[in-house]
Amino acid sequence: MSSASEALVLIPARMAATRLPGKPLADIHGVPMIVHVWRRASEAKIGPVVVATDDAGIAEAVRAAGGEAVMTRADHENGSARIHEAVAILDPARRYDVIVNVQGDLPTIEPASVAACFAPLADSAVDIATIAAVIDRDEDRTNENVVKIVGSPLSEKRLRALYFTRATAPWGPGPLLHHIGLYAYRRAALDRYVALPPSTLEKREKLEQLRALEAGMRIDVALVDAVPLGVDTPADLERARALLAVPHGS
Repeated sequence: MSSASEALVLIPARMAATRLPGKPLADIHGVPMIVHVWRRASEAKIGPVVVATDDAGIAEAVRAAGGEAVMTRADHENGSARIHEAVAILDPARRYDVIVNVQGDLPTIEPASVAACFAPLADSAVDIATIAAVIDRDEDRTNENVVKIVGSPLSEKRLRALYFTRATAPWGPGPLLHHIGLYAYRRAALDRYVALPPSTLEKREKLEQLRALEAGMRIDVALVDAVPLGVDTPADLERARALLAVPHGS
């Protein structure tokens, strides 16, 4: 299959989470969380899925489930840097033009959402694509942990990102959009991004995607219906177990 119709999907995973140590291997109905994510990303059917990790235990768990894992360095500043190293190992011939980054702590991610993230890169003017959903809970509108996207609509289900913020924005009547941290990078854009120093607004908002916007890179956003649960705390893990009460794929 050609690189124009297929992406290389990477799931960065590390054990050094402060609020939930060892979370990639957290048990959800007898299956490690990272395997749930790998299975759902694979069901998107947009290309091969590989877990990029610095931990042998994570790699072993993925391989035991029939998946592929690649070992990376432990000193990466973020997931984008980790997948950049992994891509160089996995695809030195640069067969793949699109690299999709799926967070390893999203065990309820919908396969359709992974595929939706890939779609905007069909437009050659787009450097990076991501996804968002309309905020429907009032408390999320002011929650600094719910990142909002400010953008210009291109169609009913797509917009061009102008800014990402933890503030409640934009002001005025109308929907607010919850950014979901999946990214699809054009290969050259990923190369450029990881070579850039952290930007002023990135450091202020603590949002790494602002580095790309400040450098003039174009990010388009596909709108999806479901916000996946991000597992950061023991309470999140219990909620994930409840949501996945019937083991996925059984």
